[in-house]
Amino acid sequence: MSRLSSLVLLAPIAIAAQQPGGDGARPIALDEAVHQAQRNAPAAVTARNALRTSAAAVRTAYAQYIPSLSVSSSGSRQGGETFFQGQLVPYRGSPWSFSRGLAANLELFDGGRRWYNLRAAEANVDAADASETAQRYNIALQVKQQYFAVLAARESEAAARRQLEQATEQLKSSTAKVRAGAATKSDSLRSAIQVGNARLALLTAQNNLRVANAGLTRLVGAADVVTASPADTAEMGRIVLDSAQLTALALDGPSVRQAEAALVAARASKKAAKTPYLPTISSSYSLSGNNTSDTFDWGSGRIPKQNSLRFSLNFPLFNNLSREENVMRTSVAEDNAIAALRDARLAQQQSLVQFLGAFRTAEERVAIQLSSVAAAEEDLRVQQQRYNLGASVLLDLLTSQTTLDQARASLIQARYDARIAKAQVEALVGRDLK
Repeated sequence: MSRLSSLVLLAPIAIAAQQPGGDGARPIALDEAVHQAQRNAPAAVTARNALRTSAAAVRTAYAQYIPSLSVSSSGSRQGGETFFQGQLVPYRGSPWSFSRGLAANLELFDGGRRWYNLRAAEANVDAADASETAQRYNIALQVKQQYFAVLAARESEAAARRQLEQATEQLKSSTAKVRAGAATKSDSLRSAIQVGNARLALLTAQNNLRVANAGLTRLVGAADVVTASPADTAEMGRIVLDSAQLTALALDGPSVRQAEAALVAARASKKAAKTPYLPTISSSYSLSGNNTSDTFDWGSGRIPKQNSLRFSLNFPLFNNLSREENVMRTSVAEDNAIAALRDARLAQQQSLVQFLGAFRTAEERVAIQLSSVAAAEEDLRVQQQRYNLGASVLLDLLTSQTTLDQARASLIQARYDARIAKAQVEALVGRDLK
């Protein structure tokens, strides 16, 4: 038994020697981690690029009101033979011919199609902006979840170390009592089992910390391993706004704004689809010139010029029901957008009730578990003293130790749940709730 006790008592030293201590991970503040992830995450890059693309579409829509311009210039050389009165004779014309031209086209009236396309493009920019905001806060939520997982793993490691220290002291006490004949060998064996369980809890917590650090590093996009800053360990956060204020923020959240913009775009597209029922009026202007030369003198000499100004009206009477199909498609898209907006608002309300309720409940659980941990620690202290005096059996002491371990684990989980619920509310409303 003395050999077993020695091995078990040496366990804290061995674990400390292999303790990862963060594996040299660089501490990073939560705000910095969120900022780096929002800059580096593929989803954030995609959302920003979608916003750039939508802005380019708006510029293109405005440009439709400007005449299109094109210039042309060419030069060609002719030679060889040609038929003259049934006989092949050498080509006697100027071997070089040149041409140049300028053309402009402008649609004067299109039934409002360009205007409605512009409105749809601007609405798509609003939708892309809301989507980019939603992506930023979704990424922030992912980072916070992983960051808080690091904090929870670190708290679990600290609790496991405290559990190991208590189990080691308990083993010392029971071993001494066995040697003094005041306890049975079963007491020391049970104490050794408690030490082994504590060691396993510590190893598990350390591995969870390494895994959480790796996940945080990937989200942040850092070249080196990062971990949560110790300064953030005790921070749980609060929500000072009431339910009515949070509901108003949720109904103006990114997902609702995106759905509203999509509806505006759908309605504008529907109106644009009806413009082919109206005639279109276009204008064009061209200026051109041609000349020939015996030598390659591009642009030299006088060039006779011709110009042309043209107006045209086009009104399709029947285009094989293509207009009707486009109107039907855009009408269906509008109905779908209306349903999506209604569901987005209801989903925001539902999620707010769920996340806010989870946060309030977790807050109460934290307060209760703090009291439970304090009571369990005092109970364990009393039971340890009673056992040392022989007034209680080891089973009572082990029961108190188990109760304390469970209270600590429940406190860590309650803190983690509160942090996550607050982050979910922030992602829902699309803003930080300090």
